[in-house]
Amino acid sequence: MDLRYRPRRLRSSARLRKMVRETRVDKSSLIYPMFVTEGTNVKEEIPSMAGQYRYSVDRMEEKLTELAEAGVGGVMLFGIPDHKDEIGSGAYAEDGIVQKGFRKAKEVCPELYLIGDVCMCEYTSHGHCGILHGHDVDNDKTLDSLAKIALSQVQAGADMVAPSDMMDGRVGAIREMLDSNGFTNTPIMAYSAKFASAFYGPFRDAADSAPAFGDRRSYQMDFHNRREALREVLLDVDEGADIIMIKPAMAYGDLIRETRDAIDLPVAAYSVSGEYSMVKTTAAAGFLDEASIVCEMAACAYRAGTDIYITYFAKELARYMDEGRLG
Repeated sequence: MDLRYRPRRLRSSARLRKMVRETRVDKSSLIYPMFVTEGTNVKEEIPSMAGQYRYSVDRMEEKLTELAEAGVGGVMLFGIPDHKDEIGSGAYAEDGIVQKGFRKAKEVCPELYLIGDVCMCEYTSHGHCGILHGHDVDNDKTLDSLAKIALSQVQAGADMVAPSDMMDGRVGAIREMLDSNGFTNTPIMAYSAKFASAFYGPFRDAADSAPAFGDRRSYQMDFHNRREALREVLLDVDEGADIIMIKPAMAYGDLIRETRDAIDLPVAAYSVSGEYSMVKTTAAAGFLDEASIVCEMAACAYRAGTDIYITYFAKELARYMDEGRLG
């Protein structure tokens, strides 16, 4: 058969396939989400996330060292306090759990890049992401608290802050607070398109952050909406965001791609708890190969346009890259 173009020519060997690979990834782009809890000598497995744990500050070093030795780029810390109140004051307390976590992480693994999740849901008695007015979250009053949270995390050692609350105007408020306190070089990674997703279920178990009433659909995005997501992205860019995040990752590759095409800032994607638990439980049942699906999910996110991949499989993916299974 007279075929001038035969695409299979470039698939004929493993070495050639890797040579012409379009999507390439690096361990430094991996971010691991880590849960820090009060207490001592705590390493508590999260029931809905097999293989993931809540660590007390004195037990953080073992996990942080594993991640650093694997070559993972950074860690995002989530705090689980003993005490919660209506205004989430523990989120910005100098001796708050996540602040203690940042100081410890900076001490024992300074080579890891530390990111603070800026939100209130883990710290409020009602489980919502802001200050309540009746049963509604008061957007503008919440901004002051978010700015205080971001500042407290940076003062404790966070290298970057990542507001995840989905309040309008939060990036601008945080940028103003950081700049006015001398942290002009601290970047903001905005959860710009964070959808009201069923994929978050295991995280709410892990962080004890389920809302006591109602849901978060009045501030997290409707997953039906594409144009609105891009509007949120562009608003955060205008307010001074340095990195734009799409969350969740796996089912939202179209938004990752559209964001990548629309802006020239780095794009992050968060492979969330539900994605992790789906893989772990299905693999445990013998229905799929865990390593293969984890690599495929990551490659698809990077192919869509992700520069930074936030994942509970960060350590495993770093190993797979070393083994040549991904990269």
